[in-house]
Amino acid sequence: MPPSSNCGPSPKQAIDFLTTLTALKETKRTGWVRSGIAGPESISDHMYRMGMMSLLVRDLDVDFRRCMELALVHDVAESVVGDITPHCGVSDADKERLERAAIQGLAERLGGGMRSEEGAEPRLNSVPEALKELWEEYEAGSTKEAALVKDFDKLEMILQAAEYEQSRGSLLEGFFESTKDKWRTELGRAWAEEIVSRRPEQSVDA
Repeated sequence: MPPSSNCGPSPKQAIDFLTTLTALKETKRTGWVRSGIAGPESISDHMYRMGMMSLLVRDLDVDFRRCMELALVHDVAESVVGDITPHCGVSDADKERLERAAIQGLAERLGGGMRSEEGAEPRLNSVPEALKELWEEYEAGSTKEAALVKDFDKLEMILQAAEYEQSRGSLLEGFFESTKDKWRTELGRAWAEEIVSRRPEQSVDA
């Protein structure tokens, strides 16, 4: 059966939302900018590799599709508020408040429930609630999928750091130090050990 044209966000809602996400492709990750890395990865670069990490766990006792959804959504608020890090002078409480408001705004942009644009027929649209639910699940880290994706967030960061050390000759020890003893899963810890083992020798000895 072909998809119904009266389900999901309307064409206008969908394209408005996707246009907002352009910022994820254009915004460079704050940590790399602060470290002086020329031409660093964007937020969406980071999220894409986290999505691929999720695909790699499809044979484990975890819902890899849920992991992929969480990876896609976890930083989507940054399309509105930017990449806020601990060095930006924004408290954790303010960061959460800003990102929560951004998620709410994005959900409203997509419509919701059976709401419709003026003059249009009602639509079955579960996407806005799914967006908010996924973001809340990731933030809480209360499911095994969310815990794993939180590890993926850190793993992708230190993998990128190791790659920049190799390709740019940079020393990025702070990124590795920030993740020590913070792994939530055995897989996260094992992958981190593998990444660290591949760092350039001068970086490990620094």
